[in-house]
Amino acid sequence: MDAPRGATPAGFGAESHPSGFALLLVLWSLVLLSLLITQLTAAGRSEARLALNLRTNAVAEAAADGAIHEAVFHVIDASAAHWAANGQPHEIRLPGARVAIRIDSEAGRVNPNTAQPELLSALLHAAGADTRTAGAIAMAIVDWRFPGDQPRQGGAKLPQYRAAGRDYGPPGAPFESLDELGLVLGMTPELLARLMPHLTLYHDGDPDPAAADPVVLAALRELSGTLPATSQRIDETTLAITAIASGENNSRFVRRAIMRIGAGRGNTSLYEVLSWSAPIG
Repeated sequence: MDAPRGATPAGFGAESHPSGFALLLVLWSLVLLSLLITQLTAAGRSEARLALNLRTNAVAEAAADGAIHEAVFHVIDASAAHWAANGQPHEIRLPGARVAIRIDSEAGRVNPNTAQPELLSALLHAAGADTRTAGAIAMAIVDWRFPGDQPRQGGAKLPQYRAAGRDYGPPGAPFESLDELGLVLGMTPELLARLMPHLTLYHDGDPDPAAADPVVLAALRELSGTLPATSQRIDETTLAITAIASGENNSRFVRRAIMRIGAGRGNTSLYEVLSWSAPIG
């Protein structure tokens, strides 16, 4: 007998709805599983890439650190393998990295803790400051490091800093870092950046022209009208050594160290690390 018009054949509707719903659940489960696998794969690749970067950066850092000490051994070597502290580039090839090395004598730089205001003014002028600004900052540098409440002529003590809107004044003590010069009244970040390569806190005497760079030489010439007499041998007692390591995966690491070498070449037991830093850039 035919089923009445509009009626569903027996057993058809009761089974089709649960089956369709189950199929939908399976499809959604497959979609979610696919998304989960994709995310896990992407995360795995990201972690692997991060691990590779960490490894190559660690290799570059280790290479730079090792190159610093190798450079010291070349400096104290009295043979033909000696490396002079004259700024000439050297290169060391190590497994996984290539290191460029530069060695400079700190004796050619100006110490803001010991330099006379005239030398400081000449250096500031050689670094790009106009004559009046150079003189004022030089006196402010001297006032920063010496105790007392009264500024030198053209200098600056607490009242001058207050008048300029600063909430601090000179400590009346030597500079503990070259960055501290940025706090001196009149100093700008741009001028300090130009000064930095010509300054040191590790050499107390006047700069040695034999080890000085062109900016320091210009300051010495301005100060005396001519360059003072100098020995032909560069003072290699205190050195600035810069090592730039380049490795795999475009890794790069810069190490800068200030090293004090023992008196007399060939004495491999006497050297001291004065500063150990990783400059930015």
